[in-house]
Amino acid sequence: MKSDRLLSILLLLQTRGRVPARELAGRLEVSVRTVYRDIEALSASGVPVYAERGRHGGIELLAGFRTDVTGLTADESRALFVLGAQCTHAALGLDAAFGSALRKVMAALPAPHRPAAEATSRRILVDATRWRGGPRHSADLAALQDAVFADRRLRLRYRHGGQREPRTYTVDPYGLVAKAGVWYLVADRRGRPQLFRADRVRSARLLDDPVRRRPGVELADAWEVLRREVEERPGGLEVVVRVHRDRLDMFRRLNAAQLAEPAEDEAEDDGDGAGDWVTARLHYGSVREARQLLPFADRVEVLSPPQVRDELAAAAASVTALYRSPAGEPGEMAAKGPALGSALPD
Repeated sequence: MKSDRLLSILLLLQTRGRVPARELAGRLEVSVRTVYRDIEALSASGVPVYAERGRHGGIELLAGFRTDVTGLTADESRALFVLGAQCTHAALGLDAAFGSALRKVMAALPAPHRPAAEATSRRILVDATRWRGGPRHSADLAALQDAVFADRRLRLRYRHGGQREPRTYTVDPYGLVAKAGVWYLVADRRGRPQLFRADRVRSARLLDDPVRRRPGVELADAWEVLRREVEERPGGLEVVVRVHRDRLDMFRRLNAAQLAEPAEDEAEDDGDGAGDWVTARLHYGSVREARQLLPFADRVEVLSPPQVRDELAAAAASVTALYRSPAGEPGEMAAKGPALGSALPD
């Protein structure tokens, strides 16, 4: 473990230059005192490393010192070759570069590790896209990448879900995130973090102004805040439903974020059909969000509260009216608005 840590320190210093001891300790998950002991061990082994104290001090290698040692263990070698989510690299225009990089890494690996790494590349495949995701508007990531790496502000024409006309925003980008096959731009807008789906960006133009990020905030920090807002969005409305067992697995998968607790058996099967149903409790932010249950048709029934039952009944009546009318002539209720709503974030 210590030898791996010493090598990690050496490679970090070689890549980053001067690094504060506290930052090294945080990255390696050890104490600052342990970092200084490791620095002494590196120095004793002939590595020209030194520490400078003070506000702008840190640990640094002597200028010009380099090492060609990869230091990869067998597991680290295998881990590199599980990066094969090719759709992600292709979207960034890095597909060919990724393949070339892996070939170079393979050539640099210690000979005993190469068979395992090669087997991993053939036996493990990462596909980040969802099943039956359907066609999406293609995302042009070129301008977004330019803004991210040039550290400049960005003028977006962006269409929100459910809106026809795009809006114009000036944002300060932190970076790009690929989540389940969907690319997002993470940026500050008026000093607050916001997510923008790349496939909803209608145009993106770099401005001459330098980016104005909040001090000390990195991409990972901004993404964590936004991710929590989406996944931990408070649901003030509790909905009690019963789910037919033949749709229970799908119900659990599609409503995992809303489920308040594991679905429980309503009753044992005593021949009257009661045992075919399971009771579950979900949390939603609004009555309309509960329309996500409509695709389950008669395999999910809302037991409470009454306003959610009324909402789903009205939506179902709207669909019924639509299909009872001649094709192309929506019924009276259907003409008032769409039957299905979406609670997914923009």
